[in-house]
Amino acid sequence: MNAHPNLFLADLGPELQLTPATIREACLTIRRNRDSWLARLRTRQIAEIIAYTAEQWLEPDNGFRARLLHESPTALGIGPATVARGLDTFFRQLTVENLEGLVTQDLGDAKRLDDFSSGVIEIRHGRSAMARGPALLGHLTAGNLPVPALHSMVLGLLVRSSQFIKCASGSSLAARLFAHSLAQTEPRIASSLEIAEWSRDSSDLDAAFFSEVDCLTATGSDEMLAEVRSRVPVRTRFLGYGHRVSFAFVSGEMLSTYSTRRVIRDLASDVTAWNQLGCLSPHVIYVQDDGALSPEGVAEQLAAELARREAEDPRGPIPVADANAILARRAVYQMRAAVAQQSVERVRIETAFRDLPSGVRIWESPDSTAWTVVYDADPRFELSCLNRFIYVKGIRQFSELLSFAEPVRRHVSTVAIAAVDSRAIEIARDLARWGVSRVCPVGRMQEPPFPWRHDGRPALGDLIEWTDYETA
Repeated sequence: MNAHPNLFLADLGPELQLTPATIREACLTIRRNRDSWLARLRTRQIAEIIAYTAEQWLEPDNGFRARLLHESPTALGIGPATVARGLDTFFRQLTVENLEGLVTQDLGDAKRLDDFSSGVIEIRHGRSAMARGPALLGHLTAGNLPVPALHSMVLGLLVRSSQFIKCASGSSLAARLFAHSLAQTEPRIASSLEIAEWSRDSSDLDAAFFSEVDCLTATGSDEMLAEVRSRVPVRTRFLGYGHRVSFAFVSGEMLSTYSTRRVIRDLASDVTAWNQLGCLSPHVIYVQDDGALSPEGVAEQLAAELARREAEDPRGPIPVADANAILARRAVYQMRAAVAQQSVERVRIETAFRDLPSGVRIWESPDSTAWTVVYDADPRFELSCLNRFIYVKGIRQFSELLSFAEPVRRHVSTVAIAAVDSRAIEIARDLARWGVSRVCPVGRMQEPPFPWRHDGRPALGDLIEWTDYETA
């Protein structure tokens, strides 16, 4: 496949020797270019550029898409089928309607970034307001999942910011391809973007970067965010998105013969999406134990579905350390399952009961670490080692779940629920009061709507500043 032109620092490869002066000059250039063109566009114009580019990414023969899928096993550590599904979910939402809808949702009016406008209350008091984004927006990306970085770039374009995207070494492919595709739609877009790679130990490059940006977004562990925050100048706005966990809940009434198959498919979709590596992926599936199918039965059927998915949507290769973590965790539960089975056999002999539930069972992909399902009667929340490793735990009623998940309460992002409508809204209210920032149906955990409020915060609202205009 033909190489794309060198538009960004990251295009020049690892042989490029970056210096603080290089970073400062790049920041100055994109800031100046933004002032001469991007800052003058209207919201509708920018939305149309983004939406057209997204349409191209949905075409199977699109060169940028094809290259990312081709290189995804090595560049992202994720198989092409999984990446294709995730890209389709993301790009389908980048429509003009959704982009303008996000501006309206967060700022009150789709034209707030274009000119002064007034809401009902403002009109009464002779006021209007106009929003503006930072002149230079910096992004610190984390990991190899492409969508968070692409989402951040779209938000930056909507608020008319020049953007410098700093990627970890060897992880810039998706960001570069998206930026190149935007430049193909409108070449002047590239003049307000910069993408570069450098390692975390390059503190001199970080210092130059942090000193130039007006606002910095960062995604990573809580420890990494605390360390970065300590080095960001006071005048620079800092938006950190730290470690989050998610889980699912299946109500007993959803486990009838009619609906169980759909629920199992949806749960498998949540586990396999982006190989369970995102903050929106489930660690645990809680199943109410009064349904026609027991929690242990749900685990068994989920294992069968994950085996089927592996055949059509393989997980792909993972680092040796991750594979060893899965093998070690499996060994623990294989031992616990053996002990639990011995206890069941002993009680069965003593009582003549037949179908006693076991405390622990494990299902796993043969000859690989591709998927693992653990049924554990202990309902306490447990962190998965991810890469399609999922816990299934039984509870008597939903109210118990929150107490078992209390240790991760401050870190929960998304809870997916399978429940009838009247019950679902009650559960959602309880989760909202408990502090969960997003509740969705099972099967949709890794498919947040574009205007969603990341970690409960307004996506655009955190980026912009306001100018109030008083006429009375």
